[in-house]
Amino acid sequence: MSKKDVTFIIGLTILMGVIWILGELVMGLWIAAPVKVHIIWGIGIVVLTLALSVWHSMKEDESHLTDPKREKYERKVGKRKQ
Repeated sequence: MSKKDVTFIIGLTILMGVIWILGELVMGLWIAAPVKVHIIWGIGIVVLTLALSVWHSMKEDESHLTDPKREKYERKVGKRKQ
């Protein structure tokens, strides 16, 4: 697991926590929602967080396969040929 993955997961968790809290505040203060809606809201947030996390981990990230110095060299050589 790379640093980018850990950063994404921590950021996603914080974002979803904030969204969950805001939803609970809205349901508690302005919308009269039964307890069942609060439970469904919490489960929905957890499922969405897990789905996004799994999607991100399955996505192909090839940045660790390339050599930055080699790419820089190829860009310089490519500019000369044009």
